[in-house]
Amino acid sequence: MIKSRDRNTKIIATLGPSSSTFEMIESLFLSGVDVFRLNFSHGDHAGHLQNLHFIQDVEKKYNRPIGVLADLQGPKIRIGVIENGPVTLKSSDLFELHLHPVRGTEKAVQLSHPEIFNVAEKGTSLLLDDGKIKLTVLKNKENILTCEVIVGGPLSSRKGVNVPNIQLPLSAMTDKDRKDLAFVLTQDIPWIALSFVQTPHDIEEARALIGTKAKIIAKLEKPMALRHLDAIVNASDAIMVARGDLGVELPLEEVPSLQKRIIRSCRSVGKPVIVATQMLESMIEAPSPTRAEASDVANAIYDHVDAVMLSAESASGHYPKEAVQMMHRILLHTEKDSQSDYKVLKQATHKSISDAITAAAREITQHLNIRAIITLTHSGSTAYAAAKERPYAPIIGCTQNKQTARELCLCWGVYSLIVPHDAVNVDPISYAKEHHFVHKHDQVIMTSGIPFEKGSTNFLKIVNVD
Repeated sequence: MIKSRDRNTKIIATLGPSSSTFEMIESLFLSGVDVFRLNFSHGDHAGHLQNLHFIQDVEKKYNRPIGVLADLQGPKIRIGVIENGPVTLKSSDLFELHLHPVRGTEKAVQLSHPEIFNVAEKGTSLLLDDGKIKLTVLKNKENILTCEVIVGGPLSSRKGVNVPNIQLPLSAMTDKDRKDLAFVLTQDIPWIALSFVQTPHDIEEARALIGTKAKIIAKLEKPMALRHLDAIVNASDAIMVARGDLGVELPLEEVPSLQKRIIRSCRSVGKPVIVATQMLESMIEAPSPTRAEASDVANAIYDHVDAVMLSAESASGHYPKEAVQMMHRILLHTEKDSQSDYKVLKQATHKSISDAITAAAREITQHLNIRAIITLTHSGSTAYAAAKERPYAPIIGCTQNKQTARELCLCWGVYSLIVPHDAVNVDPISYAKEHHFVHKHDQVIMTSGIPFEKGSTNFLKIVNVD
């Protein structure tokens, strides 16, 4: 049994070739990982299932819930094949994109995505190879986009295409995603991340398939999504700031302020928010990050995000364990400094009894030496309500529901305990004491919804641990 990690912000680590063994997954968990990400852009179902079994084995070994996030690939727009290897596009040259098959050269290549041809017009910008090459459409005629090369460079087969500032008539879920989702829903996976979200309708489409079997994370990676930000936040269960594609489709100088705007929107309604992409990018190849990367992680903590994520650093990098350990140390140090800022983010008004109860709990933790807030929750809503206020004490989420316990691993400041099914007769304080979260003579706050399983948070009590 491991105790509290002594931090509130959670770490998500992506599994891949560098981390797909029981020994490495166990090592990453002990180093600080709270949630493991299964990236369905890579690998197959058998590999993801094996990793899931490893995670569950670690969970059983340490008697501690572990979160899992299944990240669906979403639509991938790519050019066709360039014959005879890479070509070089030069600025001011003309370059054609053909809907139908064409020999790929420095003059033209196939782009078999009619959705782009349906919306592209004179002046539309197209970005190739993660934005390294920029084209501007001069003419859209007879299924051929004639473009001017604005920023040139080498171009090889199957490179990605981004279309900024235009809503593409594409579903966020491809046939591949639907097959992957069908597999995910047969497993005990609490979180599903949806790529290519543009509008709230994308969330509703996924919700119709997922139902209540898992919670939905909307990945914000398209500028179009920002036009519907509040509606997408309200429709989702959590948000991921996917800065990779945002940084391709938007000027880089806009990304930091947009990241803060997204975080504020999530915080205002108590939805978990994750900051992802290139947080410790240099640790893919090096045993330590740059100073700028350390500051980037710290800035996310100052904004009070729920979680930060490692991608290639833990999936394919040379130092997955060291990357997690470094992230853990940055979080620990930064949180010690950021406590005084919590009051700045406190909501001015409270619209429900639940809001008032959890706000009161937060105030009490600021003025009394409270060891923990212990919540008895079935759906997780009581723990989420407590976390929204960012209290000065850890939140112990006691639940009968194993899926809820795993889900809460993503939530700021919450540590989950699975209590027996006769929880009505279980003293959650004694249970937290048994698992070494609290000790004799500690003061704790208890919050819950009464009746249990049906009520929202409406009960608060200060208790001395016997």
